[in-house]
Amino acid sequence: MFKRLKNFKTQAACAILGALLSVPLTGAEYLVYVGTYTGPKSKGIYSFKMDPQTGKTTEPVLAGEAPNPTFLELNPERKLLYTVYETGGGRQSGAVAAFSIEPATGKLNKLNQQPSGGAGPCHLSLDKAGRYLLVANYGGGSIACLPVKADGSLGEASAVVQHEGSSVNPRRQERPHAHWIAADFRNQRVLTCDLGLDKVLVYNFESAGGVLQKPPAFLFSTKPGAGPRHLAFHPNNRWVYIVNELDSTLIAGEYDQASGIIKELQTVSILPADFQGTSTAAEVEVHPSGKFVYASNRGHDSIAAFAINPENGRLTFIEHQSTQGRMPRHFAIDPLGRWLLAANQGSDSVVVFRIDTTTGRLSAAGRTLAIGAPVCIKYFVTQ
Repeated sequence: MFKRLKNFKTQAACAILGALLSVPLTGAEYLVYVGTYTGPKSKGIYSFKMDPQTGKTTEPVLAGEAPNPTFLELNPERKLLYTVYETGGGRQSGAVAAFSIEPATGKLNKLNQQPSGGAGPCHLSLDKAGRYLLVANYGGGSIACLPVKADGSLGEASAVVQHEGSSVNPRRQERPHAHWIAADFRNQRVLTCDLGLDKVLVYNFESAGGVLQKPPAFLFSTKPGAGPRHLAFHPNNRWVYIVNELDSTLIAGEYDQASGIIKELQTVSILPADFQGTSTAAEVEVHPSGKFVYASNRGHDSIAAFAINPENGRLTFIEHQSTQGRMPRHFAIDPLGRWLLAANQGSDSVVVFRIDTTTGRLSAAGRTLAIGAPVCIKYFVTQ
């Protein structure tokens, strides 16, 4: 049932999902994967099991050794996991790797790896058909598309696009820094956030051959110095939410699937008005019900929660919730919207929060897992 829920993409399906959030599920559990920066406390990708009813977890174990597997992507139907190897500098390319999943144990078996098409790959996602892996290279300022073979392994890149330009922040925006990438619902366009350019670039995508049309079909520009980092689609596929790393703001936008144009609806701060310290934004995610959106603050060390107006997609602030750790690089909401796991990179911890599906508020569930430098969290549903 989880897999069917994950494939709902229309507004009607969103309403059905909201009604199902309170339905108890039996015989299912989550296998949760955590990508990390390798170092003294981490050797690669970790996994643990989680009960979707109670939020209880097992202790994390090493699922597969890897160098800086910071961001992960899953193909649950085919039991595959993909990761970046956030390595490489200058002109040296980083890499992406493919693994098969053993659902009973969570163990990962490496299939192969390929160059990512640029230095410092930091984000990746599958296209909607699961035939191509899309990669954003932060260090190299490029994006790439790699075919997925019949056995789940990766072929050589079918497309690599190098971004050009800079923006107003001389330290962080001296050149392009692609930070996020994904295909839209129709699988006809690929969107990517470039922090260095203050732009979201929208490319026409030829899924028959894995081709990204150059130049981009459309550019959405943020405020200079904002630093767009990640983007989240609403379940209705019409609204998008862009978190800006450098000025800690969240943009609500309307996405026209026919043209690829993004229209700004609203921009809000994700920090308290009286905050005086240094903080940068990291992750953004829309609740499966489409009622709420969340964004993380590194420095203020919190999750900011907002209610989404169902009529126009605009945002109303709900609360700031401490992540009970430092530098919440990433967080992930479970498929039924009951739990949020926060990855505190700076304090080597993953903290479990319960989500009130009526109000959107978070409350600590009293469970903290020790994982070195956690960066990304993904749920795999098992029976």
